[in-house]
Amino acid sequence: MQVIPLMINGLPGNMAQRIAAHAVRDERFQLLPWSFTGPEISETEYLLDDQPVRLVRPAERDAVVREIKTTEENFLTIDFTHPSAVNDNAAYYCRTGMPFVMGTTGGDREQLVQMVEAADIPAVIAPNMAKQIVGFQAMMAYAAENFPGLFEDYTLDIRESHQNGKADTSGTAKAMVTCFNRLGCPFSEADIRKERDPDVQRREWGVPDHFLDGHAWHTYTLTSDDGTVRFSFTHNVNGREIYVKGTLDAVVYLAEKIRQGNRGRVYTMIDVLKNR
Repeated sequence: MQVIPLMINGLPGNMAQRIAAHAVRDERFQLLPWSFTGPEISETEYLLDDQPVRLVRPAERDAVVREIKTTEENFLTIDFTHPSAVNDNAAYYCRTGMPFVMGTTGGDREQLVQMVEAADIPAVIAPNMAKQIVGFQAMMAYAAENFPGLFEDYTLDIRESHQNGKADTSGTAKAMVTCFNRLGCPFSEADIRKERDPDVQRREWGVPDHFLDGHAWHTYTLTSDDGTVRFSFTHNVNGREIYVKGTLDAVVYLAEKIRQGNRGRVYTMIDVLKNR
């Protein structure tokens, strides 16, 4: 396949670091030596296998994009920056013709879609890049659509644990609430029990020490009104490799859609899974 020129924005953030480390060793990609970063970052470059990647502040973006486009007109972008920058970054990508994969959560998601649909670029936008978890969500969405009220009179409990640097409630857990509501369980996002204390995670949850700074453990438990029946769905993710693989698969998918002439369309990880 044709090598894909790729810019990964968000360095020196954890997810951007991990994706860049994989991309530089993957023959499918040519990692470009620039990365958009926030104005609060003091460093001017990030070393990746002794290769410098220039960290580009917002005021420098236009000049850098012009420079890249002199040799790499058809490059793609991965965004793992900060939730507060989601919509501004997407607006910039749309305005400058930069197809992108958005893995950053937060922002106004409806506005994201509207911006891309009004632009001349396609994008993959997803709050979760882990293909297996997205597939699990799709299965639950299928059940909710085809078997509404299946768990009526059951009590739902949702618990999620993430590293203490994650302040917000998991987007995956919040998305599952809608499915369970349709399945007959009254439950709100405010009822989700989230854990961010490493001591509790280690002692009560059993999260391994070396994954306390990067994990996603979720359990969805349904109990019948008389207590005689119990269903439990659990997915425990240690580390971030599952998200890296899904993100790079999304890049390959997006590159193919561009070759097919697609413009002004938002794709999801469901589309990537179906490869449609």
